Amino acid sequence: MGVSLSKIVHSKEISIRELQDKVVIIDGMNMLYQFVTTIRQQDGTPLKDSKGNITSHLTGLFSRCTKFMAKNLKLVFVFDGEMPLLKTKERLRREKLKTKAVQALKTATEAKNVEDMKKYAAQSAKVTKEMVEESKELLEALGIPVIQAPSEGEAQAAHMVRKGDGYVVASQDYDCLIYGAPRMVKNLSLSLKRKKINALRYSSLSPELLTLQDVLEELEISLDQLRTLAMLIGTDFSIGGVKGLGPKKSLQLVKETSDLKTIFSKAEWNKHQEASWEEVYDIIAHMPVTDEYTLEWKDINVKKVEELLVKKHEFSPTRIEHALEEIEQERKKGRQTGLDAFM
Repeated sequence: MGVSLSKIVHSKEISIRELQDKVVIIDGMNMLYQFVTTIRQQDGTPLKDSKGNITSHLTGLFSRCTKFMAKNLKLVFVFDGEMPLLKTKERLRREKLKTKAVQALKTATEAKNVEDMKKYAAQSAKVTKEMVEESKELLEALGIPVIQAPSEGEAQAAHMVRKGDGYVVASQDYDCLIYGAPRMVKNLSLSLKRKKINALRYSSLSPELLTLQDVLEELEISLDQLRTLAMLIGTDFSIGGVKGLGPKKSLQLVKETSDLKTIFSKAEWNKHQEASWEEVYDIIAHMPVTDEYTLEWKDINVKKVEELLVKKHEFSPTRIEHALEEIEQERKKGRQTGLDAFM
């Protein structure tokens, strides 16, 4: 679901060039979900090989990663681990929505309503365990470090940036900020256009950088208050937040006092949420993370890339070869530019 802070925080547009040679830690599940919902045919059907296996996630992942690698971004992917118990309710909510979307897709398909087919196909999309494992396999073949988080991936990514093992967290959600990420980037793409989820049209998007310090200074609150604000608006652990309190009203309430107990009392939290505010706050503030990881960027294993994409899923050999050659050419240019600087 993600925390809805877009109406009260501001970001600044940046170019991909500003991320060159920097470690960008990517929320793997967040990105895969983008691919399975947007990389589809005009009627909403996902991309598939001749055996009926969905390949939208691999198409997006290979294209996005190779282009970033050619621009000398040092990518790291983090994947979710065990789901917190408090998130179970959110998972059930999503499953119900997807079940409804599947039925609506069936109706739209029978009526040959292409626009509705596209919309409901995206809403019913799922990232399966098989997709995640294939994605990890591809990333490792590309030499990109893959980190398994003990729990929420964005919390692990935020932890790594705080430690200095990464420069920025890449995600479409603001959750990494409430986990204390010093920096995050949205809309991480080389394309100036991106398909809108559940729509046939494209929207113009540029990478946007947010820093936690700027957000806190702009809102004139602390990290504790930001977490409180997010809980009132609604998180994966407090679905719907407090009814009647949108981002602006919640911000006003949070700024009245730094005493969290007083804030939640005034908001009448217990009337809107089953779990206590202490329990929700604690899971956000103390989400399990790990330091047991190694960041090592290896050479591309061309054979493994081809086995997965070309042999198993029938990708075009020429397309794969061209993308991998482009990475090497760009890297050679970078090395030559570095040498020229000393001549």
